Amino acid sequence: MNKDIKMSVSSMTRNKDKKAIYVFFQDGDKTAEFTLPGCELVKNKGFSDDDIRQLKDYINNEQDTIFAMAKQVNPLKAMMGK
Repeated sequence: MNKDIKMSVSSMTRNKDKKAIYVFFQDGDKTAEFTLPGCELVKNKGFSDDDIRQLKDYINNEQDTIFAMAKQVNPLKAMMGK
């Protein structure tokens, strides 16, 4: 797996009446999307099973950091491109 994978984190949102964060990974044409809590795979395009296991391990090990990042996301600023 490429070490230059890009990760994006959404703000806190709702999924099925529960708070959720979406975590996106991109490596060239490959993309994967997960939700937290639970580290559930939502979409995968191009990542191998081994890559997905590594991404899940990363998410599980870095949950506190990812939640902190999500709290800093301002959806209005993101939408306005600022």
